[in-house]
Amino acid sequence: MDETIQWLKDKADIQDTILKYATGIDTRDWDLYRSIFADEVEMDFSSYSGQPASVVTGDQWVQGVQAMLPGFDATQHVLTNFVIDVDGDKAVATVYMKAEHFIANTDGDNSHTLGGYYTHKLQRTESGWKIHATKLTVTWSRGNRHVYELAAKRVAQGG
Repeated sequence: MDETIQWLKDKADIQDTILKYATGIDTRDWDLYRSIFADEVEMDFSSYSGQPASVVTGDQWVQGVQAMLPGFDATQHVLTNFVIDVDGDKAVATVYMKAEHFIANTDGDNSHTLGGYYTHKLQRTESGWKIHATKLTVTWSRGNRHVYELAAKRVAQGG
């Protein structure tokens, strides 16, 4: 395949992989969401949680997300401004993000929004591009941060 065509295909495939991140979460399609991750991933959400980066299995990461996000009435993750650098079978993608989280409650505002960007490191595999590291950099937020605790409680209570 011509180098330029391969470069364009790689960028399109990487963008598609990353967009499945948002689609999987927001539609609660956990198989789709799991399909984009390598078997082992380094996740760094320290700018949001204050917790250090950690290496987990792809299954563990998805299970952790499932412990909270289904508790929301709705979420919407918007990804844009993709900057993708491909180097052979490896790539780094920086992607702007805005994540909205809604849950009706009596403990304050019904939503919390995060803005910033993701930095994803990906590798080409036999089954396509897979994310093997993600860093979330939160640059702004607004709303009621307590909604995450409410959503996690709802999931824990089977709701």
